[in-house]
Parts: sequence; structure tokens; C-alpha cells
Amino acid sequence: MYMKIKAILIFLFMGLISCHNKKTTISTVAASSEYKIDSNTVKKHLYTLASDEMEGRATGTVGIEKAAVYIEDEFERIGLSPFKDLETFRQTFTFLNSSTKKEITASNIIGVLEGKSKKNEFVIISAHYDHLGILKKEGQLDRIYNGANDNASGVTGVLALAEYFKNKNINERTIVFIAFTGEEMGLMGSTHFGKGIDPKKFVAGINLEMIGKIPSSGPNTAWLTGFDRSDFGKIIQQNLEGSPYQLFPDPYATYNLFFRSDNASLARLGVPSHTFSTTPIDTDKEYHQVSDEVETLDMTVITQTIQAVARGTESIINGTDTPTRVVLDEQ
Repeated sequence: MYMKIKAILIFLFMGLISCHNKKTTISTVAASSEYKIDSNTVKKHLYTLASDEMEGRATGTVGIEKAAVYIEDEFERIGLSPFKDLETFRQTFTFLNSSTKKEITASNIIGVLEGKSKKNEFVIISAHYDHLGILKKEGQLDRIYNGANDNASGVTGVLALAEYFKNKNINERTIVFIAFTGEEMGLMGSTHFGKGIDPKKFVAGINLEMIGKIPSSGPNTAWLTGFDRSDFGKIIQQNLEGSPYQLFPDPYATYNLFFRSDNASLARLGVPSHTFSTTPIDTDKEYHQVSDEVETLDMTVITQTIQAVARGTESIINGTDTPTRVVLDEQ
């Protein structure tokens, strides 16, 4: 009789442990799926990347190396993997500086979140992390081009989206998160990356550039370059229906912006790659000035824009929608 009661008690005890473990697992999954992009995360990344310590993040300098290490550490913390056969998050290459005629060694920082049912189909989420460095002119108190809007804001978006999609765990397609270098010197990093891929496997490019200010279209809006070159933008608009956020075509046709950011390197290969931005280019006084500081940006705008990009691109990430390919008449 004693042995029977003991067996029943052990059975009940094991059942309680099992239930507890199931509740813990369910709770963990729920917490994971409810991960939110918040302003505290945005502020942390932005203030770090746009700090004086980064010395303006000019390609090939000590300052941009500090930024590279920060991005690498974040990719590691989030739980991303290196790209293809790379042993680390760095894709290092050299190129000739057209101004100084000197060779520069630079690195794209690339982290991968492998997809599930469509892991051989790739979506890029990118931004350039380089800027202009330190003003050479003497006699000016502030000589550091911090590049808060251009483009610490975009890299902040890449890092926040990497953590968001890692926790969301909905990516049927593989997401390749890239901080490109050398954009300010002629799209050097994205051009190098494009040379080593099979563009047919890349279904979309989501590029973030200068997302820290309220655009001319008003709060809770952003604009997209090359809107009519594929149906990428229409997919985003459809996914944003019912939300307070809206996406508009690039209003600055004469600026040729579609070819002035890293999306162009992939678009030239046929990838439907476009750039999100919020900055009113025609009236922005901080563009390529030492005054491009964190204090000139709106944290709410950056946070809400990243949230909108996450929602707007989700059907592409989960494999439901595939944008049409880009066909270019001009390069």
C-alpha cells in the first residue's frame, strides 16, 4: 500500500514539473512574439553611433572601426550568424580612394538570420554606417561630422529590426542585415557586396537612410525611392493599411535619390531594392554638416518609422509577397 501511494505521489509531482515547464515555455514564446521596438533601444544605438568617440566614422579610420566593433557586438548579442563562408561578421575588402589615390581597407558588417521554409531566398535590410569624419578646417570648435541622421539613424533601424525579427521568429526567408561601408565615397561597400552574390536569390532590398526627421508629408509618414520601379512600395502600403502610418513615393524626382544610396548597387542587378527615408531633403540644414547631431533628431519619428518598416515588410519577410524585379533603362 505504501509503495502504491509513493508511486502516485511521484507521478503527481512529475506532472506538476511538466506543467510548470510547459507554462514556462509558453510564457517565453509569448514574451518573444510580443517583443516591441521601443525608443530606449533606438536611443541607445543612436547616441552610441553618433557620439564624438566615433570621430565621424570616415571609411578607413579608427573612428569607423569603433562603430564596426559596436555593430558586430550587437549582431553577436542578438544571435545572428556570419554570411555565407565568412568566419566573422566582417566582409573586408580594399579599394582605391579616388581623391588621394591611396588604397583603403574597409569592412561591411553582415549578420544573417536564417529562414525556415524559404531559407535560400534572401531579403536584405541595410544602411551605411560610414560618414565624413573630421572637418579639416582649423579654427572651428566643433569639427566632427557625427552623422546622426546620415546615417546613424539608418543603422539604428537595422539593429532594431535585427532584434525584432530574431524575437518575432516569423522569417520564412533568410534575412541578411548589412551595415555598408564607403557609401559616402561612392557606394563602395554595397558595390563590393553585389559582386559576390547571385542576385536572383535576393527577393528584396530594404535600405534605411536618414529616418530621423519629420518629412514634408507630415508625421507618421515616410517616402520611398524608386517607387514606380517595382511593386515593392505598393506591398508596403497595403501592409500598412489600418495603421496610423503612410508611405509615399519619393517627392524629390530631380535629386535622383534612387541611385544615390546603397539600394542602387542591388537594383542595378535587378533586385527590387529601395530606400526608406523621412528627411525633407530640400530644407534640411544639417545634411553633410557638423551640425548633424542627435539633438536635431526626433526619437519618436525614428522609432515609429522602424516600427512601420517592420510591419510594412513583414509579408515579404514571411514569404507571402514577392516584389517584382527592377528593370532599369538608365544606370
